[in-house]
Amino acid sequence: MPDIITSDGQIKADDWTVVPRPEEGEVLTLPEGRVLIPADMWLANRAQYPNKETVGVWLESHDEPGMLADAVDELSIIAVNFPKFTDGRGYSSARLLRERFGYEGELRAIGDVLLDQLQFMKRCGFDSYALRADKDIELAAHCLNFFSQAYQAATDTEEPLFRRRAL
Repeated sequence: MPDIITSDGQIKADDWTVVPRPEEGEVLTLPEGRVLIPADMWLANRAQYPNKETVGVWLESHDEPGMLADAVDELSIIAVNFPKFTDGRGYSSARLLRERFGYEGELRAIGDVLLDQLQFMKRCGFDSYALRADKDIELAAHCLNFFSQAYQAATDTEEPLFRRRAL
């Protein structure tokens, strides 16, 4: 079982399995245990998955997070896929889920997640990170807190630095 790192620097076993979108004409089949399924498929069959402790969702980078606006209270985990590290749409999805839709559960970054992105992902509201397999998870805690202060307001800091400075 691969590991994840949380925003506070803890390394944990990842007990969620990301279930890929089935090919055209195939049926979504779920393995045993806790699963993350495509968000649109969960929405279409939401009554079939009542247990939020065993079923969560994942969004593709092109998915609109607003599709989950009325359902955020029904989900204990939402994952956002970064198909390649140059695709930054997941950052916006995280901010929208946290700030506009009030999501308070676990928000996980999956896919092509690299060490140098972790602090920025944390500032956008991600709680946990499934690093790309070739990255050293032991270095991740350092990367999460590389900068001591941030200039801008974000999900982790409500005021910009100039408002936090002592006068």
